[in-house]
Parts: sequence; structure tokens; C-alpha cells
Amino acid sequence: MPPAALAHAVLDTNVLVAAGFRPRSASGRLAAAVRDGRLVALWTGATRAEAVAVLGRIPPLRHLDLSALFPEAGRLDAPLHPAAFDRVPDPAARAFAALADAAGVPLVTADAPLVAGARAHGLDVRSPGAAARTLL
Repeated sequence: MPPAALAHAVLDTNVLVAAGFRPRSASGRLAAAVRDGRLVALWTGATRAEAVAVLGRIPPLRHLDLSALFPEAGRLDAPLHPAAFDRVPDPAARAFAALADAAGVPLVTADAPLVAGARAHGLDVRSPGAAARTLL
């Protein structure tokens, strides 16, 4: 029997922040799975830049090596349309919704307004706990 295909997901920045503070949490388990190659985190230049900027503003997380959380296999260069996700209140978060939509993968976040807005657009949005249970 062939091995199961690796799961793919878009991890919102808040998942990476939570993973940095609580490595044993669901967010931490998701980040560990990306680092270990058991989960492919999808990203674009914009979503990576957002994550690096946010984590860079948090002193205890500022010096973390994030390279393993952005594997080349997860890079998506297809044109995205974040403006189409107008029900997502934060313009920066729209890039995560657009990426999940374009790739057809779950968006993992603990951001309630992003959850509501992305679901209003019909996206598969999962909490870190639900994603850890279903993707790992």
C-alpha cells in the first residue's frame, strides 16, 4: 500500500506565534510537523513577509529560525486575489484566505474575524486543535 499523501495547509501567523510560545500546543505540533516534513505549509512571499514581520516584533520570538516553516515545496507563485476576500476585515489576513482558496487547502487560524470572514467565503477554516487532529 503506498504511503498517504502529505497534508497541506495554510498556517496563519497567529499559529506560528502560538507555536513559538507553546511548542507542546496544537500550534506547536503543527509547526513541528512542518519542520519534520509531515505537513506542508503553503506560503507566498506576502504571507511569509507578514509572518516574519510579526514574529520579528516579538522579543522572545525575534531570533527564531523560521526557514524550516517555509519549505520550498510549500511556495505558491500563482496569482492570488486577496481583494476578493472582502469579508475578512484585516487586509493583511486576506492574503492567507486567498492562498488557501487558490490551493484548495485548509486555512488554520485562531483569529476569530479571519475565521468568520473566510468561512463566509466558503473556505475550509480550522482551529489549530482541529487541524492537528485532522491533518497529523
